[in-house]
Amino acid sequence: MATKVYIVYYSMYGHVGKLAEEIKKGAASVEGVEAKLWQVPETLSEEVLGKMSAPPKSDVPVITPNDLAEADGFIFGFPTRFGMMSAQFKAFLDATGGLWRTQQLAGKPAGIFYSTGSQGGGQETTALTAITQLVHHGMIFVPIGYTFGAGMFEMEQVKGGSPYGAGTYAGDGSRMPSELELAQAFHQGKYIAGITKKLKAAA
Repeated sequence: MATKVYIVYYSMYGHVGKLAEEIKKGAASVEGVEAKLWQVPETLSEEVLGKMSAPPKSDVPVITPNDLAEADGFIFGFPTRFGMMSAQFKAFLDATGGLWRTQQLAGKPAGIFYSTGSQGGGQETTALTAITQLVHHGMIFVPIGYTFGAGMFEMEQVKGGSPYGAGTYAGDGSRMPSELELAQAFHQGKYIAGITKKLKAAA
């Protein structure tokens, strides 16, 4: 049976969505891994989204909490709101109480990726504060560490991401993930999919 890796994300302006697509490619590049993209439900009304100039949502399917039980591993992505995950993603996780009660996510590996508006906008605090959600479910946090190699030490160009996971800077919204940021996202997908496959095989 294939190892199922779910890339679950929230993206208002498309930055996290771009990273998610690349992460999926990386995860799918591992033999025997089935990677699937999901987005969490929106909590804001169309009227509010319109006032925020948010583009229409992609056609990526919307996940329900029970869908999580089917996966062997996860990579969760979200934009930062004041150094923490966006409320939309938190609302989704708040709805996973049933899975928590039955411990259906315990022992499953999970990675994190994110987008911030600026270099001091919470690239690491967003991941750090998100780990609490994984802990309460008993999931295994899988950071990428410095496995991305030389790309982790890039100083000539602005680059999001950290040892916690892939990341990008949105700036005023016009900046999209760079080639280097997308390469790190691909690496994260491949790296976590490989670990998920090993853990499943050992179970």
